[in-house]
Amino acid sequence: QVQLVESGGGLVQAGGSLRLSCAASGRTFRSYPMGWFRQAPGKEREFVAACGGSTYYADSVKGRFTISRGSAKNTVYLQMNSLKPEDTAVYYCAADANQSWTVYTSSDEYDYWGQGTQVTVSS
Repeated sequence: QVQLVESGGGLVQAGGSLRLSCAASGRTFRSYPMGWFRQAPGKEREFVAACGGSTYYADSVKGRFTISRGSAKNTVYLQMNSLKPEDTAVYYCAADANQSWTVYTSSDEYDYWGQGTQVTVSS
């Protein structure tokens, strides 16, 4: 059974940094598309960052966030710098079931999801 478990969320002041981790179990996700999404209260889930053969970022986080894979390839990270109050949300890790170098920005493309980790940025 595939599981994605996020960690690293918390409360941080504006301008601070957090590093989110997503650990996958049940199978290896080497060479599989993975991504991060977020959902703020009262808003729809939105794309944040994704990796496949390359990386891609939402305009709102470009230059501040970095997605990367761990050396074991079953972990994906989201380094978040220069955090803003508008980054406050529950952050979700996602993985696709099919091996591909494609980078997906739509939540519809992903098959597996974590339970989410709360990130709160105070002003």
